[in-house]
Amino acid sequence: MVTLTYQERFKTVKGVFDAFTKRNLFELQTRGYFEELVSPIKVGKESNIFIARAKGEDSKGKETIKYVIVKIYRVQNADFSGMFKYIGQDPRYENLKKRRREIIFAWVQREFKNLFIANKAGVRVPHVHTVKNNVVVMDLIGDEKEGVVAMPLKDLVPQDPEAFLDEILLQVRKLWHKAGLAHGDLSSFNILNLREGKKDTPVLIDFSQATVTKAGLARDLLARDMKNVLQWFRKHGVKRDLDETIESVLKK
Repeated sequence: MVTLTYQERFKTVKGVFDAFTKRNLFELQTRGYFEELVSPIKVGKESNIFIARAKGEDSKGKETIKYVIVKIYRVQNADFSGMFKYIGQDPRYENLKKRRREIIFAWVQREFKNLFIANKAGVRVPHVHTVKNNVVVMDLIGDEKEGVVAMPLKDLVPQDPEAFLDEILLQVRKLWHKAGLAHGDLSSFNILNLREGKKDTPVLIDFSQATVTKAGLARDLLARDMKNVLQWFRKHGVKRDLDETIESVLKK
């Protein structure tokens, strides 16, 4: 994934969408989930992530402007075979047929559903608003009034790395025991560092690969997540034993 220049953003906004995606975006606009896309913040092979302007309210009920995130999956470019490899092992989708659109739409629904479940369980993740075929609308993590997105962990080292790691592990425990999910793709790329003054707070994102803990591959996914996270923190002076960390997550 890459960050775009202003010129590239303008070109992407005007030309990236096929007719199917435009219809989905128009319906979500009409239903009031956002007013317009402002700019892409990330572009990937399988999805684009946009900041969008929406209507909000202040504490007195007065209408204000706020910003949300619109994640748009590319129906034609997405690796639906790779998606099927993961989603096919999720018991929630055991009857899914290997058809491109069906798999991609199920993948998007899965991310929406996983985020909804995680949020309800008290895990620190973006609140999701709606899903429409290949489009998900969710809260912007950062300054939603100014449209400034929190930076990923890889780009903003916590002021207290050890405390930050402990908080990540707390969120992963909640995800496993309260939400019944394993993230499956956790790394410094998809943990946001929400910095407010001197306080750093981790927020977990990108839940399309998350699967239920009763799935056969769930513990392997957890082990991979913990390995990725611990490797990053080791580079920043925090050393933890991998096996002990995994057991601490699994222990109730």
